[in-house]
Amino acid sequence: MISVAFHTAIYNPLYNGLVFLVDALPSHDVGLAVIALTIVVRVILYPLSRRAVIAQEQMKKIAPLIEELKEKYKNDREQQGRAIFELYREHDVHPFASFALILVQLPILFALYWVFALGGLPEVNISLLYSFVPQPTEVNMEFFGLINMGGRSLVLALLAAATQLAYTRLSMGAPKKHVPAKVPASGKQSFGADMARSFDMQARYVMPIIIGVIAYTIPAAAPLYWVTSNTFMIIQEYLAGRRFRAT
Repeated sequence: MISVAFHTAIYNPLYNGLVFLVDALPSHDVGLAVIALTIVVRVILYPLSRRAVIAQEQMKKIAPLIEELKEKYKNDREQQGRAIFELYREHDVHPFASFALILVQLPILFALYWVFALGGLPEVNISLLYSFVPQPTEVNMEFFGLINMGGRSLVLALLAAATQLAYTRLSMGAPKKHVPAKVPASGKQSFGADMARSFDMQARYVMPIIIGVIAYTIPAAAPLYWVTSNTFMIIQEYLAGRRFRAT
């Protein structure tokens, strides 16, 4: 049931879109088709990504207020959580908007992986094509004649990690300098503070490394999608940030 839904809603449309673009492009370059498809997907997801960018900017604005609430209710976790939630509601902030955007993209990445890992290209499976999608006369798997989209690419893996690092840096802002807090009489640091530092470290540095490693183990089309998507988001984040600073 899940497999049928995945193929009907995600894999088949993605495959047909990719084949259509390969046929439409003069060079029949699969890499260029992946980039074009990524841009189309990003345009479709623009309302969701815009919401995520706005949420991130709003989170930056209310960050000092959150810190005040954490300090005010540091001995009452339940009240602290309620107060922060109320702050989000008051400022119409959606803190999980970015996670929703990532979750939406995961099935697309899986679909791209299967297209190339399971032989969907360069041999076109005509049984999956919609009636209005022509079969390409040629399928060029070499991206600009340099990178085979069906193979692994260290360059694209590194770019995937680098663009993820850049996007995280831009969206989360510069890392805060760690100022050692006063150690309580118990000798234990705040669990919440430790968790926050751990999450910040993982989001900034561990996640890009993980993405880079995974990107190197899968067909190059998937990291190319990720690089293009991140680049799109970096530009959007920069423009949105500049717009917010101007208001």
